Amino acid sequence: MTQKFLPVKLSIIFNAVEFKVGAKKILVPTVLQSSATELPYPDNYFDAIFTDPPYYDNVPYSYLSDFFYVWLKRSLGDLYPELFSTPLTPKSKEIVAYSHIEGGYEAGKKFFEDMLKKAFQEIHRVLKPNGIVVIVYTHKSTTGWETLINSLLDSGLVITASWPIDTEMKSRLRAQDSAALASSIYIVCRKLEREELGWFEEVKKEVIKEVERTAEEVWKAEIRGADFFVSCIGPALKVFGRYNKVMTYEGELIRADRILELIRETITDYVIKQIFHNGIAQVLSALTRFYVLWRWAYGSSAVNYDDARKLAQGLGIELGKSRNFIRIEKDKVRLLGPTDRKIEEIESQREKDMIDVIHWVLLLWSKNQREKLKEVLSTTGYGDKDYFYRTCQAISEVLPPGNDEKRLLEGFLAESKRVMAKLRIETKQRGLFE
Repeated sequence: MTQKFLPVKLSIIFNAVEFKVGAKKILVPTVLQSSATELPYPDNYFDAIFTDPPYYDNVPYSYLSDFFYVWLKRSLGDLYPELFSTPLTPKSKEIVAYSHIEGGYEAGKKFFEDMLKKAFQEIHRVLKPNGIVVIVYTHKSTTGWETLINSLLDSGLVITASWPIDTEMKSRLRAQDSAALASSIYIVCRKLEREELGWFEEVKKEVIKEVERTAEEVWKAEIRGADFFVSCIGPALKVFGRYNKVMTYEGELIRADRILELIRETITDYVIKQIFHNGIAQVLSALTRFYVLWRWAYGSSAVNYDDARKLAQGLGIELGKSRNFIRIEKDKVRLLGPTDRKIEEIESQREKDMIDVIHWVLLLWSKNQREKLKEVLSTTGYGDKDYFYRTCQAISEVLPPGNDEKRLLEGFLAESKRVMAKLRIETKQRGLFE
């Protein structure tokens, strides 16, 4: 069955559940507190399991819980002493990728992956054969997804479907001035028998086909930006998850980093074709395509260096080298827009990418320097190039309403036909006297 991707808003539905007293026996649920890595149930016990594991390093759950814990301990500690035996919430076994523990970031990442794998293996143990598991997860970083994918692949669970659901408020503090996701991914798994070995060279073709099919559906559902990428992860994992391990013909074991790299490359090719639907992508520089893709995925937000590097790498760009409109600030990367730059700075650059010229032109437009604008378009050679204006249009289309860059682009594009016509007339007139 073909998946349909719908950006659904979740709402509270439990108030619709009614008990029919007298008609049937009322089932009172049992609530237990235990470790996810040591579930107090026998093998093959549950028909279905639903879990919403920690989102890597997004939330320090136990530290936030301390605020409520101290008050609950005062009011309920006498009734449930076993739940409030410590001064604050226990933290040593919390499955979160904390970087302040001994060993730093790498130790926190390894701890999260190892513990999450144990939790998923426990789910596999207590689940009945062909039983179903739903895992809710989201994270904007590649590293956050790598740990989840490796844990899932090592658990024995087989991914059968995934669904992006719009669950996060855009107005929440976490989403302001960041590339935070609006969607969570609901990953559906089953306890099935796996094939022992798959060859990457063969599996790769099937993954690309599945990702492209999914990308088409996600695009039609108008899911954009970082949510688009994570929406395509599940279908690719569905292919990889059929095997206990996937290897290359040279004997290399394929893990999450290679899987995500393949997904990213496939999505990048697809998105660029969709944005430049007029077929001009092949004449654009890698930097120009990177800029447009960034604006589509992240808007004006700053992004973790590692994720920015991998996006650039997919287009053949070395992010570490100095770029005119790329700013690296500690562990974050941001792309400057025209309003972040000065005319003099762009004018003095020895080498200018088309994005630099677009920024230059927009700044001149904003200052009503029309003659200088025509001079720049003429001397750079972009004035009579249709792909220059189509790129401006593509950038404008991917930016959100109210964005300063979008406003400048719309104003410039509204008069672009007249600008092109004047430039062509002036070029012909110059030709008569040469």
